[in-house]
Amino acid sequence: MPGTGPGALRSLGQHPQSAVVAVVAIGGATGASARYGASLLWPTAAGGFPWTTLVVNVIGCAVIGVFMVVISEVWAAHRLVRPFFGTGVLGGFTTFSTYAVDIERLVAKGRAGTGLAYLGTTLLAALAAVWSAVWLTRRALAWRQS
Repeated sequence: MPGTGPGALRSLGQHPQSAVVAVVAIGGATGASARYGASLLWPTAAGGFPWTTLVVNVIGCAVIGVFMVVISEVWAAHRLVRPFFGTGVLGGFTTFSTYAVDIERLVAKGRAGTGLAYLGTTLLAALAAVWSAVWLTRRALAWRQS
């Protein structure tokens, strides 16, 4: 059947980056759908602290940390894995644009202190998540190899 199998992505177009654009789009739709699902499962009340966005961004950053160690230090993956999963799925899953909108909404509702707390908490938690995930992944791989 045409359009399926290993050569399908190569035949998407004449431009050499067509396959990369396609996998980023597919991954992005997948990640954004997962994020939307999280917002349906754990909705944020109007004017409430945006816990769902915070948790999604922190989890996404932790997964990025694990993924980058695995993809750069352990596994020689296909050239489309990083754009699909790293840029697409995780880029679509994490939502720093919603984070910015959440801050603006909190400030507009007169909750500037909460908005600033959310701004700082997300930044620190996201950085801590990616750093911790990288560190723990490297330790787990070193332990496994010893």
